[in-house]
Formats: sequence, C-alpha cells, structure tokens
Amino acid sequence: MITSLLLKAIKASIVAGEKIMYIYDNEDFEVDFKSDDSPLTKADLASHNEIVAILENTDIPVLSEEGKNIPYADRKGWEQLWIVDPIDGTKEFIKKNGEFTVNIALIENQKAVLGVIYVPVLKELYFSSVEHGAFKCYDVTAFDKESLEDWIAASDKLPVDKGRTKFTVVASRSHLSPETEAFIEDLKKEHGEIDTISKGSSLKLCMVAEGEADCYPRFAPTMEWDTAAGQAICEHAGFEVIDYKTQKPMLYNREELLNNWFLVKNK
Repeated sequence: MITSLLLKAIKASIVAGEKIMYIYDNEDFEVDFKSDDSPLTKADLASHNEIVAILENTDIPVLSEEGKNIPYADRKGWEQLWIVDPIDGTKEFIKKNGEFTVNIALIENQKAVLGVIYVPVLKELYFSSVEHGAFKCYDVTAFDKESLEDWIAASDKLPVDKGRTKFTVVASRSHLSPETEAFIEDLKKEHGEIDTISKGSSLKLCMVAEGEADCYPRFAPTMEWDTAAGQAICEHAGFEVIDYKTQKPMLYNREELLNNWFLVKNK
C-alpha cells in the first residue's frame, strides 16, 4: 500500500512541477497576495490542481496550502491525510533563483510516513517512506521509471557521505531571525569555526537529510505544509525534527496549523 501511494505522490509532484515550469519559463506571472502577505502566483493554483487530481483517487483527504480552509472539526478524525504545498518557496519562485519545491507528505496518526519533495528547476527528487528509507534522484528524466524499485535504482540512499570536516548549519535565505543567529553563535562555541549555508524552501531540510548540513534551526514561523514532507525525508534518513516547545518530534493535522519553532539534527 505504501509503495503505491509513494509512486502516486512522486507522479503528482513531477506533473505539478511541469506545470510550474511552463509558467516559470514562459509567462510574465502576475503576483497576488494571500492574507498573510506572502505572494501567490497562478503557478501555485496550477500545481495544486494537478496534485489534487492525482491524489484524490487514493480516497485519502488532502490538506493543501491552497485549500487550507478546512475546519478542524472536519479533519480532526482523519487518521490519514495528504499534506501538500504546491509551491514551497513562492518568494524564491518570484525571485527566479530556482530554490522552490513541490512538497507532498502522507500523514498517519499525526506522523509523517511518506515524503516527496521535487525541485522543478533542477529536476531533482527527494522521496522517502518509513518502510523504504530516504533517497535522492538527481535527474527524474534520466530513464523511464515505473516501479519504486526503478526509482530506488536511479537514486542515492540518504544520507550521502560528503566528506565534510566542518560542522555545517543550513538556514533560511528569507527568514534568518535574531534567535537563529544567536543559536549559530552558540554552536561556534561548541564546534569552533562552522560553515553556514543559506537556502530557500524545504531544501533546507533536504540538505540535512542528504548530508550537506548537520542541523537546521528554524526559529521563525512555518506551517504544517512547509515541513511535513521534509520531516518524513529527514526522519527516514536517520535524523530528527524536534518541536522546540514540546521537545518531541513534530506532529501533524493539529488544530493550530502554525508550527512551533523546530530543530533538525542528528539523533
């Protein structure tokens, strides 16, 4: 069951990515604004529609950033749900720096059991499940892949040994808070000279899962759809995503969809 659901999520992310890239490459997209003042482009909605059209055939409800106004009374009884961000890193999309992703996660009993993150500009795909582990495919067009075994064969298992010698922190390109800066200063006291990398979107979680960074402190607001897929990939690669308030792994489909601060790190 989890294998077929993971394949559907992979397909949905890539199809959505193709829609996004058409707009990204060919249109002077208009920018609207959501209620939280974050930018919305028609690419968000095009991606959302493609993903929902594929995932609705699973008979599992979908909670998406572009369809988020589902009352908690309606969803609190959901033991399974998809959590989707049609474009994570909309600001990066508008800046045209390529650091945006399509995020799809499957949640069971509030835990992320499956994660897919697709990077449309690079055609790179991160995917994971609790049964299979976490992987990165560096080029989704390399050859035809119909089965999960094909995808795994075309991918690296995460994390990958990068041969780093310095402790490395990855931080937000758009949301580096004073608290994050203070946390990094404390790390310097513990580890000496450290490297700091800035990235947009859920790529920050992917960098820890991949082995490019040792930790990712996020002491600024995020929503469930920003983190669910990345948390799955990190956890299935052997890392943990800790809610700073509860000091436990982050849970999903909460009444309050705004995440607490969190830290991604080695177990």
